[in-house]
Parts: sequence; structure tokens; C-alpha cells
Amino acid sequence: MTKIRTAAASSLAAAGLLFALAACSAPAATQPTTSAPASTAAASSSAAAGPCTGVKVIVDSGSLKQAAADTSVCVPVDGPTLASAVLSQADVKIEGTAKYPTSFACRVNGVPAADFDIKHKGGTAREACDDKNTVSYWALWVKPAAGKWGYAQEGLDSLKLNPGESLELLYTVDNEPAAPNA
Repeated sequence: MTKIRTAAASSLAAAGLLFALAACSAPAATQPTTSAPASTAAASSSAAAGPCTGVKVIVDSGSLKQAAADTSVCVPVDGPTLASAVLSQADVKIEGTAKYPTSFACRVNGVPAADFDIKHKGGTAREACDDKNTVSYWALWVKPAAGKWGYAQEGLDSLKLNPGESLELLYTVDNEPAAPNA
């Protein structure tokens, strides 16, 4: 089974997204079946300003511990919207992997940098964007408006989100953290 890797960032910070395929087991949770067309409105300045009526985008560098990647922003949408469009509205710059240039991302806004040492149980690794990194990745999680987080089962170019849903990009090393905090 494969594990989907991902990440995202907002226009408020230099943030990162990595979404790549790793040869590991995927968490048992599944993505919600609801889908969500893109709004042309710009992302709001802060998701913390109140309830998000669009899609709440959360980036948590988790085990990577790169504070520049951490952010939370509400992106206005008025119907089903591709995750790639939501991330674009949040001003996230995605570098795809060699094998999956639009579905997955190796880096977002440069995170993790090609020369950054990622510490894991077996030593250190660097992200080469060659679809071979199996110890660290950005995991893509989706939360329905009134539900629980589920591991995304689609790529950035096919996953659709609806107003009221949340999208979290959580950096994971050696499968930790295993899921979003809230």
C-alpha cells in the first residue's frame, strides 16, 4: 500500500508543502466523500478571526519543526473546490515530484529544502523529490464541517473540498505525529 504525502502554506508566512508518494502503509482513516468549485476571492488574513465559512487550511511542520511552514488560514470558497486551487488561493508554491508533478508535491515554498537534514530513527535523510523518501512526508488530512479528521485518499489535483471543511498538511517523520491534534 502506498502513503500519500503532502503539505501547504498560507500567504502570511513562508510556508511549506510536501506531498509525495512513499512506500509505507497508509492510515486506516479515509477521506470524506463530499466534494467541493473554486472561488476567486483571496484567502482571509487569519483563520483565527472567527469561524471559517470557506476551507480552513492548516500547515503543521510537526516532526520537521520548521516554524516558517506553520500557518492557519481561511480560504473563501463557494462550492466544491480542488485542493490545489485552495492551496493556490492561500499563495502556496508547490514543486511536484518527478513522477507525480501535479498530484503530489515534494516542496511547498521551498520546504523542506534540498540540503535540509531530516532527522529520523535511522539517521538523517534529505528530500530529493525522486519519490523514494519513505521516512518523512507531508500527510494530507481532511475534516468535514461536523466530523473527524480523515487521511486523504486523493491527490491535490483531484481532491475536492466544500465550504466548512478543513485541510491539514502535517509533516510526519517515522509516522509521527500520526494524526492532527484537533
